[in-house]
Amino acid sequence: MKKNKRKYLKHLGLVFISTFLFPYKFLLSASQKIINPNLTEEQKKIMFKDGTERPFASPLNNEKRKGFFHCANCGAKLFASNSKFDSGTGWPSFSESLPGAFKTKIDYSFGMQRTEYHCAKCGAHHGHVFNDGPKSTGKRFCNNGLCLFFKPEK
Repeated sequence: MKKNKRKYLKHLGLVFISTFLFPYKFLLSASQKIINPNLTEEQKKIMFKDGTERPFASPLNNEKRKGFFHCANCGAKLFASNSKFDSGTGWPSFSESLPGAFKTKIDYSFGMQRTEYHCAKCGAHHGHVFNDGPKSTGKRFCNNGLCLFFKPEK
């Protein structure tokens, strides 16, 4: 009982510190940069205010061609199409990203611990990575479709 209480208080303290005393957005503000002047307001909300699009809204859910998925803000290559899979969640999902594509941080919103990922080049928020993906990697990168564009292989 005492151990659980200590664990709970530790978690609560981390949430308090990360939310109020040492906000991540302050640290990220210097590295986040809108590069694409044609981003919609919804894209800006997702990519720079950590928003989320509606599930099953992205046409990229049905993208099955060979090619690469890129950051809608800076154009960085993020995922190869062979890592995409249908997770049934309503967002484009990938089993792995390209090396060096993202930086991560722990997100304590919604009362749970999640790993949030941002484009390593421009700092734009893309989604969260979970440990319930395919057996090959065990990872599921759950990405907002509005944060991506697809370039088919020629």
